[in-house]
Amino acid sequence: MKRLVLFGAAVLMAAAGLRAQPAGARVFRAGAATTNITPPLGSPIVGGWNSPPATNVHDELHSRALVLDDGSTRLAIVLCDSVGVTRNVFDEAKRLVQEKVGLPPENMLMAATHTHSASNARGGRGITPAPLDEYQKFLAYRIRDAVLMAIYRLEPARIGWGVAFNGRQVFNRRWKMKPGSKHLRNPFGGIDKVRMNPPANDPDLIEPAGPTDPQINFISVQSTAGKPIALLANYSLHYVGGVKQGDISGDYFAVFAERITELLNARHQNPPFVGILSNGTSGNINNINFHPGPNAAGRRFEPYEKMRMVADEIATGVFEACRKVEYRDWVPLAAAQKDLMLGVRVPDAEQVEWAQRTLKDPPNYHQHEQVYAERVLKMKDWPREAPVPLQAFRIGDVGIAAIPAEVFVEIGLEIRKRSPLKQTFTIELANGWFGYLPTAEQHEMGGYETWRGTNLLETKAAPKIVDSIVDLFQKVAAPRK
Repeated sequence: MKRLVLFGAAVLMAAAGLRAQPAGARVFRAGAATTNITPPLGSPIVGGWNSPPATNVHDELHSRALVLDDGSTRLAIVLCDSVGVTRNVFDEAKRLVQEKVGLPPENMLMAATHTHSASNARGGRGITPAPLDEYQKFLAYRIRDAVLMAIYRLEPARIGWGVAFNGRQVFNRRWKMKPGSKHLRNPFGGIDKVRMNPPANDPDLIEPAGPTDPQINFISVQSTAGKPIALLANYSLHYVGGVKQGDISGDYFAVFAERITELLNARHQNPPFVGILSNGTSGNINNINFHPGPNAAGRRFEPYEKMRMVADEIATGVFEACRKVEYRDWVPLAAAQKDLMLGVRVPDAEQVEWAQRTLKDPPNYHQHEQVYAERVLKMKDWPREAPVPLQAFRIGDVGIAAIPAEVFVEIGLEIRKRSPLKQTFTIELANGWFGYLPTAEQHEMGGYETWRGTNLLETKAAPKIVDSIVDLFQKVAAPRK
């Protein structure tokens, strides 16, 4: 009977992709892989106000996967070169992985990098699930393949983590401006208190409306012989841009992956080394210096020049910090996830009437008023609540929060402050896409990121999400029973 029980346990572990280990043995394993997710030419490139068709592939888009296994728990982290991916795509990818190897969906963290030079993986931008289009189906299978290959490549490994800093490449893009400034108009006929991406050196500029986060968190994984397997970094910078019209590109996230590979002298390995840069909490952070003075925005860069410059600085900083990392032969892993029901900013009758009137007879008050009138009308039949997936990973002393939105930096800083784990960072646009996530205070200031249609969730969503993430961290930080 005892043999049958042991055999049954081994079968269950095999179904989950885990191997039974001898009593007392603790073997940490890791594997990494990439898959190509480049859409065909002619696909719309999203991220701006227009969606021009792709006419050239400057650099291929990828999903990059890292799988970690402590012998009893397995975690998968995947970053996709995309502006955003809806929950139903990630859910389908997780279902496909679970179908093959039994890995629970809550143990898989999947996110978009937020390159603005990729095709649309958000479908109709709605809250409710919709049938997957052709590219979304392709993407789900390619994500699955990256995870399965990373599992196939699992090998005994050691792991370390650290922090680098770079405050030169991050700026808060929301600015307080003098009352009466023409730049404070919004599409709904009102006046905001702040402006996203104001004109540089404008005399009406007062000060940034919030902080930045210069911290670059990273996790480094090596084989037991010291060969680099993968490196996952996290930086709170929206994107860099500077691509040619019609170009597909993974932006500075992809350049970082290449550069860190070069710095670690891991270019020609077998299996290949995988460098990954995830997006932190950068909903209000970009790479443009609007501060008045000689260092303000103004110099024009050649296509891809600034992207390479930023990626090189970030990769070099991480590489230098890697020299001080203490690697461990084994660390505990844990995951927790929950769906938090949050209100959706469904327009009321007055707002619907405004949208209909604006489309019929535009007042020409703001250049994007018709865009937002269309968005408001699309939202009128949405559900008033939606389940928002939140997730927390523990990797040794490191905590990773996953939030499915473009998260304001203040939220990431608060999560880090309240986390029970020694080192904590947040990956945004994870496990879905629910628009921007400003703080309640920033909502009161207005601005692009708070506008209905850009922001989809209730105005008090941020504190509820932070509290839920902290609760999840308490669960994963607790000692195993």
